[in-house]
Order: sequence, then C-alpha cells, then structure tokens
Amino acid sequence: MKNLFTLLFFVGCFSTFAQSKIDGDWKGTRETPNGTFELNYTFKVEGEKLTGIWKTQFGESPLENGKVDGNKFSYSISFNDMTIENTGELVSDDEIVIKNERGDMTLARVK
Repeated sequence: MKNLFTLLFFVGCFSTFAQSKIDGDWKGTRETPNGTFELNYTFKVEGEKLTGIWKTQFGESPLENGKVDGNKFSYSISFNDMTIENTGELVSDDEIVIKNERGDMTLARVK
C-alpha cells in the first residue's frame, strides 16, 4: 500500500511540473502595406488556459481569452480599438502557425 501512495505521489508531481510545448518565447514576421514587422510572443499554458504577451516595435499587449486544446490554441489581441481573433497550432517543437483574418504567420521558437 505504501508503494502505491509513493507511485501516485510521483505521478502527481510529474503532471504538475509538466510544461506545455507551446510555453516559451516565439518570433515571427508579418508583411503589411507599411513593410515587414517583427512580432515576438511569450506564451504560458496553465491547464487549458493560455496567457502571455505579444510585442512589436510599437509596444506590447496581453493575450486575451486564451484557450488550449492539445497542440491547438486560440486567443485575441486588442489594439487601436480593434480586436483580432487568432488560432494557432504547434506543428513541431520549434514551429507554430498562427491564423487570423490578415493571413497566416509562422513563428519560430526563440532558443
């Protein structure tokens, strides 16, 4: 019986400290009529909740309404009285694809 409790304790610890592969810093670029903009994201996954920030040369904002379902996730960003809904997917340990009404963007993990 003692071994069963020890096993359950270790399994609980590993799942508590398990980190989502989405977590971390990511970088990509977006082509716009005004030129190419670099975008930097920091994602943090807690269960099914996604939080973080996105940064551009103009500043940074928090991610809003973030949700995670396996390797897929969604969030919104607000700026200049606009809100843009985004969906994303972790396609490999080092690549994420983000989609929104302005097109697709590939992010690379910052190491």
